[in-house]
Amino acid sequence: MSRSVAVGCKGGVCRGALASDIMPESMTTTSRLPNLREKGRIMSASEIERTLIRLAHEIVEKNNGVENLTLVGIKRRGVPLAARLGKLIQQIEKTPVAVGTLDITLYRDDLSTVGSNPVIEKTTPLGVDIVGRNVILVDDVLYTGRTVRAAMDALFDHGRPRRVQLCVLIDRGHRELPIEAAFVGRTVQTTDMEIIEVRLSEVDTEEQVMLVERTA
Repeated sequence: MSRSVAVGCKGGVCRGALASDIMPESMTTTSRLPNLREKGRIMSASEIERTLIRLAHEIVEKNNGVENLTLVGIKRRGVPLAARLGKLIQQIEKTPVAVGTLDITLYRDDLSTVGSNPVIEKTTPLGVDIVGRNVILVDDVLYTGRTVRAAMDALFDHGRPRRVQLCVLIDRGHRELPIEAAFVGRTVQTTDMEIIEVRLSEVDTEEQVMLVERTA
């Protein structure tokens, strides 16, 4: 059953950047489709780390601590981000935070794709209980909102949380659905031809956020 939802609300002042202002970066040996060209680096490893620390503090402050708090990462890169945030929040509050995984098989909205509708794997357990809890849904890039909308459908198939908020590392705009993140690492203005690539050490061989562009 599909549902249209607005996840959380806009967070505080977020660091923004125009795509044209991003630091140029020479081409690397990272494997990618031949019709994509690197334009520059948006965030370095240290910038990602500092941003996650800030987001962890914002999550704790907005939720008045960690009571009944659960983080759920959207596969793939939302999972390591949720795990990192969980560890940071535990360091801040000296209390463990439950962290789960939402398994989504899809053509990503933030990559060049063949299809536009995410396919949700609803039979895979989250690994945590979400009923009656404050859930922070974590993903790497917020784009059209279709991935988050599909993830919300899957989340509610596992139970009814008390509250759901969205946390993303990058918000690149171009929303097609009324979905906004409560916690945003950085807002980047992009064109439809540009793509945000989040590369994390747990998934990739490097740690940075890159801006790439379709060349054909």
